[in-house]
Amino acid sequence: MHELPVMKSILDIVLQQARIHNVRSVRAVHLEVGRLSDLEEEWMQRYFDYLSKDTIAQEAKIKIQWNPIVFRCEACVKSFDVERENLRDLVCPFCGRKSLLLVSGREYRIKNLEVV
Repeated sequence: MHELPVMKSILDIVLQQARIHNVRSVRAVHLEVGRLSDLEEEWMQRYFDYLSKDTIAQEAKIKIQWNPIVFRCEACVKSFDVERENLRDLVCPFCGRKSLLLVSGREYRIKNLEVV
């Protein structure tokens, strides 16, 4: 259900940008979404369809680029990708330390729009 407020926020931005640029119709919304975001593609589209009814974004397709989960070690300053199922007891694969910062994986942002 957390997809609903996210998609509302995305739709608000899409409609705002469409007004600024005199867009007649939004055909697709390209998103970058981190793999830790817990957002589900099916529900993102469903909620976007529901919210965008009777707007210029009605029937727009949500196209998602899934971004990897990336951590950076505070000790050796190297970055590395991690699969979601390997997050438990995570240590830096380069130096073995546990002082890690999440670089990407929770984000969601509009990459671009397909418009007419």
